[in-house]
Amino acid sequence: MIKVIIHKLTSLQRITKQMIMVFVDSILIVAVLLSSLSIRLGYIYWPKEEIFWIIFGAPIVAIPIFISFRLYHSVVRYIGSRALWSMAQAATMYSVAWGLLSYMAEIGGIPGVSGIPRSVIIINWMLSIIVIGGVRIFANRLFDNEYSPTNGKRINVVIYGAGSAGRQLSDALKLSEDYNHVAYVDDDISTQGSYINDKPVFSNNSISEIIGKYDISEFFIALPSISRKSRNQIIEKISELSVRVKSLPSVSDLAKGKIKIDDLLDIKIENLLGRESVLPSKKLLGIKIKNKVVLVTGAGGSIGSEICRQVLSLKPKKLILLENSESSLYQIEQELIAINKFDIEIHPIIASVRDKKKLQSIFNFHKVQTIYHAAAYKHVPLVESNKAQGVLNNSMGTMLAVEAAISEKVETFVLISTDKAVRPTSTMGASKRVAELVLQALSKHSHNTCLTMVRFGNVLDSSGSVIPLFKKQIKKGGPITITDVRMERFFMTIPEAVELVIQAGAMGKGGDVFVLDMGSPVKIYDLAIKMIKLSGLQLLDVNNPNGDIEIIYTGLRPGEKLYEELLVGDTSSNTENKLIMRATEDMIEWINLKPLLDELNEACIDNNIQKIQETLLKIVPSFNPEKT
Repeated sequence: MIKVIIHKLTSLQRITKQMIMVFVDSILIVAVLLSSLSIRLGYIYWPKEEIFWIIFGAPIVAIPIFISFRLYHSVVRYIGSRALWSMAQAATMYSVAWGLLSYMAEIGGIPGVSGIPRSVIIINWMLSIIVIGGVRIFANRLFDNEYSPTNGKRINVVIYGAGSAGRQLSDALKLSEDYNHVAYVDDDISTQGSYINDKPVFSNNSISEIIGKYDISEFFIALPSISRKSRNQIIEKISELSVRVKSLPSVSDLAKGKIKIDDLLDIKIENLLGRESVLPSKKLLGIKIKNKVVLVTGAGGSIGSEICRQVLSLKPKKLILLENSESSLYQIEQELIAINKFDIEIHPIIASVRDKKKLQSIFNFHKVQTIYHAAAYKHVPLVESNKAQGVLNNSMGTMLAVEAAISEKVETFVLISTDKAVRPTSTMGASKRVAELVLQALSKHSHNTCLTMVRFGNVLDSSGSVIPLFKKQIKKGGPITITDVRMERFFMTIPEAVELVIQAGAMGKGGDVFVLDMGSPVKIYDLAIKMIKLSGLQLLDVNNPNGDIEIIYTGLRPGEKLYEELLVGDTSSNTENKLIMRATEDMIEWINLKPLLDELNEACIDNNIQKIQETLLKIVPSFNPEKT
């Protein structure tokens, strides 16, 4: 019955609710005055004609004051400490105003008393604050406890962080249909053992105990200003207990003083893999892009599309999207149109990097100044099954694109390379190493075009990454497939990798090989375990037969390596950005490389797989297709 009444009240129009509040306050004001006089006189007092109007007319004084303090703009169900403070101020001003008016009126009519007793003003002030504020607090608690739009069971959650963000999040959770906040966890010893918003605060050593005691399903991390390292340590500790973890965004992403349930994000796996972010050099970011005509090959791919987004934000004169896939090109074009704040010209072009004449025509027509060459076939097993096409696209396509850029006097050409090009065991890796050698060789013969390459490892959530695959497998209930328990990979987020690529390209002097610092390699097995636990699930194995997700091993696929490397040689030097290294590596002179490339091209056209492999071995002696 109470829930029905509350639901009807919350469904009323705002003006109707405000009128009800004014009516209730008017009754309370009169009741408080009568109570104040009764307390002062020692008996139940009812006013005579002489004083009747000063009591029952008190709302005429109080309500305008309450309105001026915006008491009727606060939603009772969401009322907070600031609104209660305003109420106390309004009640104080009303009490003073009413007291002055009663003295000025020189009212008599109270037996044995001359006028309104001064103590009545004090009592009235105290009772007004208590009663008017108390009614609002009571209504707030009534709505909070009884009103729930959902019929489902709410999930018990713990907030890690009892500071300002944690308290605001707790207030926001009161309005949630899905979550029930039961406790805090905080590292601050001074808060442990206390209660905040009626919720107990525990130490971080009590996490496992809390989970069992309160049947916790999720942890919310409300520490928006801590470092990534500290956040990772907290996540690691909680993830061991197989509960879901969500986190507030960084402090720079939060609106000041406002936290909503929507601000909570699922913990992304990059939170566990990365290092502290290094701020980019704004000067380097803009050198090759601002007010220039920029072209991106492979514009619809994972890396190419992110390059397009970041280039657009750096205000180029014109952005050319070159892509061989119609659907991918359409998607990135529509996305860029939606975020194009500076009305920059965007030109989508369907073309292949193997069509040199087409490329020359495009470069010449648009007067292209900077090229980011991201077009490549990168899936190792697929390229291994389609060697000829992989080499034609990755090696020959890069050569033709570079030659076209040089002939049309493009200022800068940046090749996006891969760690798989270092001592490759796959055709894909070897084809990318050939592409690097092409740039190194031609850089000595290019006086107008600066040729630069940037090499890095796996990027998270790209189309070829294990992250989206693991997510799908977990969603389906498993199993997760891993080639080998020993397999390790370098990882970096796509935006960070692209940001570094742009900066590296700006530092190029010609023939440079830039290598991104990917941090420490990550075991794929450990990655899978963390993703399972952060999904609130448990590993299913012989030690835990009642677990949720099983891991099975499929064995290394053709061309795969257990470990990846980033440097061909041992020599590298630092640059302006500590996450970018300049490598010094052996190269092949163009006069010696060109005949081998012609031989490789012919073998690919003839689809002569044996000849392709033999020629790749001539160009890249470190290529070891048998290595696993």
